[in-house]
Amino acid sequence: MSKLLSWRRSILQPLLSNTNITHFPSPFYLIISRFISHCPHEEDLYDPQFSPINFNKNKNKLKNTQEKKYSQKDTKQLTTDIANNFPLKADLPFDFMHSYSENSRGVEPIGFREPTRFSPFGPGRIERKWTGTCAPAPAQAQVDLDKLDEERKRVLGEPLSEEEITELVEKYRHSDCSRQINLGKGGVTHNTLEDIHNHWKRAEAVRIKCLGVPTLDMDNICYHLQDKTGGIIIYRNINILLLFRGRNYDPKNRPVIPLMLWKPYAPIYPKLVKNVADGLTFEETKEMRNKGLNSPPLMKLTRNGVYVNVVERVRTAFETEEVVRLDCTHVGTSDCKKIGVKLRDLVHCVPILFKDEQIILWKGKKDQE
Repeated sequence: MSKLLSWRRSILQPLLSNTNITHFPSPFYLIISRFISHCPHEEDLYDPQFSPINFNKNKNKLKNTQEKKYSQKDTKQLTTDIANNFPLKADLPFDFMHSYSENSRGVEPIGFREPTRFSPFGPGRIERKWTGTCAPAPAQAQVDLDKLDEERKRVLGEPLSEEEITELVEKYRHSDCSRQINLGKGGVTHNTLEDIHNHWKRAEAVRIKCLGVPTLDMDNICYHLQDKTGGIIIYRNINILLLFRGRNYDPKNRPVIPLMLWKPYAPIYPKLVKNVADGLTFEETKEMRNKGLNSPPLMKLTRNGVYVNVVERVRTAFETEEVVRLDCTHVGTSDCKKIGVKLRDLVHCVPILFKDEQIILWKGKKDQE
């Protein structure tokens, strides 16, 4: 502290000794005070209470982490591996799409939100061409159904006995099982097939937990899981499934499944709710909507819940009522529309309104299916 005060006196003494200077102007005084407060002394560059920062060490660390030099042999190996691995040829007989269980094949899109030339598998990574909704299998790669069924029967082997099934169920049905796959609102996606085969390397069965919109139609999920993977479901309890790989499953001869690098944008489909419902006039549809909004809700659905019994309850409600309301607060508008589409196909009803996360369903006329 004494050094700092003496240093300040040494700077100000020649200025004060000058008799011509009567007073300091305010800007000049501010400049000098700022210079005194921010400039360190030449002798005491570093205060002993603080340690200096060595910037060279940080630079060396950045150089070591960022700059990775490859030899010529490594670069040649990388280029040859990339050239040999791509494009991948998958002999699977079905079309590749993002979700197999959540696509309605009867409805064709009217537009796309991204160009169809952008394949979610990456440029030049597979031999199949992306059409905007799927990557269809080429005509030459079509496999005979008889041979495919024989191969699947060979992999599955003899059916499991009751004792073997109970053993596998006790081993994999619990919630603390390490071999578990969660199916969300995407349903049976393309990348879940790769996850299932990766689990089958070290485990005979996989526990699959289903949540959200796909649980409205569990039969559809079971069908696609068995059809796309070649396994068999040995246990089913509400939304919990156990998928068995087969007795003669060989991980080395597993099918080639290319991964999707990103989720493609959903295409644009026709409008789900019409201004005037089929078979009704404008005034009648308005009355039906008001009637549904004022009626008590049949059920209250939660986000990412289990909707296994929704279809049966809606069917029984339509036996006595004409309009049904489902309370879907905190579920989300996109999930509400997906639920309405599922119920339209499964119950054969007509969704007439989606408002404030409320679904209004009309059972339709007897002539309509």
